[in-house]
Amino acid sequence: MRTKSSPWLWVPTLYLIEGLPYAIVNTIALAIFKDMGVDNGTLGPLTTLISLPWLIKPLWSPFMDIFRSKRWWILLTQFTMLATLAVIAFCLPFCSMSLLMALFVIVAFASATHDISADGYYMLALDMQQQSSFVGIRNTFYRGGLVLGQGLLVMLGGVLQKRSGDIPRSWAIVLMICAAVLACVAIYHLFFLPKAAEDEDKRGVKSSGSVMAEFVESFKSFFLKKGVWWAIAFLLLFRLPEALSLNLLYPFFKDGAEVGGLGAGTEMYGLVYGTFGVVALLLGGILGGLFASKYGLRRSMWPMALSLALPCAVYLLMALFRPETVWTIGSLIVLDRFGYGFGFTAYTLFMMRFVDGPLKTSHYAICTAFMWLSMKLPALVAGYLQQWLGYVGFFTLVMISCLGTFAAVVIALTKILPSVEESQPVVSNN
Repeated sequence: MRTKSSPWLWVPTLYLIEGLPYAIVNTIALAIFKDMGVDNGTLGPLTTLISLPWLIKPLWSPFMDIFRSKRWWILLTQFTMLATLAVIAFCLPFCSMSLLMALFVIVAFASATHDISADGYYMLALDMQQQSSFVGIRNTFYRGGLVLGQGLLVMLGGVLQKRSGDIPRSWAIVLMICAAVLACVAIYHLFFLPKAAEDEDKRGVKSSGSVMAEFVESFKSFFLKKGVWWAIAFLLLFRLPEALSLNLLYPFFKDGAEVGGLGAGTEMYGLVYGTFGVVALLLGGILGGLFASKYGLRRSMWPMALSLALPCAVYLLMALFRPETVWTIGSLIVLDRFGYGFGFTAYTLFMMRFVDGPLKTSHYAICTAFMWLSMKLPALVAGYLQQWLGYVGFFTLVMISCLGTFAAVVIALTKILPSVEESQPVVSNN
């Protein structure tokens, strides 16, 4: 175990393993339930239930500031996840649905706890300038973990099913591969994740009464922060166009021209959105981090907001003109995904700036709960709106919702950031 090392040695792996378990619980688990005979009506409540730890993680995040170090929690949760996935893989062919649900809930709780400790460790181990410089890298590898889980491993599960015809065994192999990846990274972190100077072990420092007092204080102090309700409004509004459209993109690709869809099919979606789009998203995230590091968050806010919101127009254009060639559709998707990756950097940096203080880990976890709500609440009604308005009307509404993003920027620049200390811009060498 090292006391100091380059962020390049641990930021990529830490955030890859923050993204992969999220994909396992929210995508691979859904595919397993569906393939094992769960009806579509039941899938929603089941998958929502096992994903709830990401919403309620602020309830236990204060204890992460009180007991042990963030590094200790990171290692504990990584080894917990790999062990639980190995158990699921072993018993999948014969375990009951209730047991399977319980095991996935354990993975979800461990993953949500890992998120808390990893994000807190990132802010403790790096100074403000490094946080800005590496925010694009962390977002890139987090999304890389999502792609690994949502794309490659799901595809592998499908291939194995076709070859063997054994659904439980096929998914068991996939989950065992997930456990093996987690094992490799956990062992790597055991030796190469440094001990940050500010990442203190606080065992024995506080009594049980003071623990509960801090538990209450963390929530109280968050909601007493200056401008907190404006900050919550920012968190809920900034990604509104993405939140409305995200769950409707795959149906838009699949539905035929008679209902206003592209009729492009699964293969086209996987190629242009799951491949070209992901590469563009990652590049946008990296460049967004570098841009914010150079110019600072305030000067970057408007360019990033415009980059995130306005490219959603590509879906309205596709709904109106229904292009057919892979190059036309792919180019439009790349434009949108690059813009979103670039613009999302402002969202992450805003949360880091707003929560900076003695209880930054628990306060950041509360912010990520609002981030979860910002995507889930609009998605609850998006499908109904699309059925009512059609695809052209729906994507027109998405463009109108860009006003929410612009309102969020005004809130940030006038109500929050003036009173929050920002890191100094990096002077360009050019």
